[in-house]
Amino acid sequence: MTLTEEEKREMLLDARDPTRAAAFAAAQRASHAGTLDDYIEFLSENMSMAAASAPRITVTDDFRL
Repeated sequence: MTLTEEEKREMLLDARDPTRAAAFAAAQRASHAGTLDDYIEFLSENMSMAAASAPRITVTDDFRL
């Protein structure tokens, strides 16, 4: 996925904004503070999104490393 110029500009503005930086840092700390039970609950709640995608089947005859 390639970011548009507008998305890149918005990300740079977010990076320079101290309030946004604090919000991102707080979100990161909160995400690391969870327990194993929190993680399992998160996975359980979001299984429908993971199950909605199907793996791609790729057939190849090129077995070089």
